Amino acid sequence: MTTATTAVLAIIHVGLAAAWVGGMAYSLFVVQPKLKKYFGKDQEGREMLTAVIASGNRWKVIGLIGAITLTGGALLAINHEHWWIHAVKGFLLLIATAIFWYVSWRHWPQRVFATAAELPKLQARLITLATTMLGLAGTAFALGVLAEHL
Repeated sequence: MTTATTAVLAIIHVGLAAAWVGGMAYSLFVVQPKLKKYFGKDQEGREMLTAVIASGNRWKVIGLIGAITLTGGALLAINHEHWWIHAVKGFLLLIATAIFWYVSWRHWPQRVFATAAELPKLQARLITLATTMLGLAGTAFALGVLAEHL
């Protein structure tokens, strides 16, 4: 592959990874606190808007993760120097993806059918899961940058 093709592939890969990390950070540190502040004790209203915001995003994120995986694999095939760093990066992203799967297919259905008494625990769990996903994806992102500078 040409250097230009590799550069474009790298830009796409990094851009997609930055979108995922940035989207998680924005949701966690901007959207969620503002929803909590705006709705105050109105748990039902907060849950309704949260569900509207989250609706339809599952498959977009899965596509994003798939594209990150494909572009990362292609870049690794082009240059497998420091492959072990990329293996660690891939493992971290696999764990983050597993957490995303849990949130999408287990946590959200629990939340949709939760009672008012169950919601605070589920909301706190989502913050923990989202923070963990953000930490894993952010660390993987940093490892990718590190691998290119060794």
